[in-house]
Amino acid sequence: MAKRKPTRKSAAAAGSELAFNHAMIYVDQVDPALGFYSELGFRLIAKFPGYARLRAPRGDATIALHQLDKGMTSAAAEGIRLYFEVKRLDAFCKRLSASGIVFSQMPRVMPWGWRHAYLNDPDGHEVSLYWAGAKRLRKS
Repeated sequence: MAKRKPTRKSAAAAGSELAFNHAMIYVDQVDPALGFYSELGFRLIAKFPGYARLRAPRGDATIALHQLDKGMTSAAAEGIRLYFEVKRLDAFCKRLSASGIVFSQMPRVMPWGWRHAYLNDPDGHEVSLYWAGAKRLRKS
């Protein structure tokens, strides 16, 4: 019978040392994106030429807006969608819509039971505003 090599413990089994820091969002121009995310409630932490960092209105999550480097041609990220949970989703979306934000879908219940609204930021990044309630951490 062949001997098996001892396996290393997974990071999860060894204890959690990983913490999510922020998401970097590449944009054509920082100011329009800064205006959009500020309208969602994000607060400016720091701003430099071609860069801004913002904090979510709840929790410790942050996003960084980074102007496209030379040679980069598109800020849109196919296959990536940003999700932001909003408890009073309908009222929040009505307020954004009244301020001129355009939605591709106003809030509605999805087949998995969460209520979602969809929109794009000024650079075409998909954004989902949703409320999952008690279903947030449950299997759909």
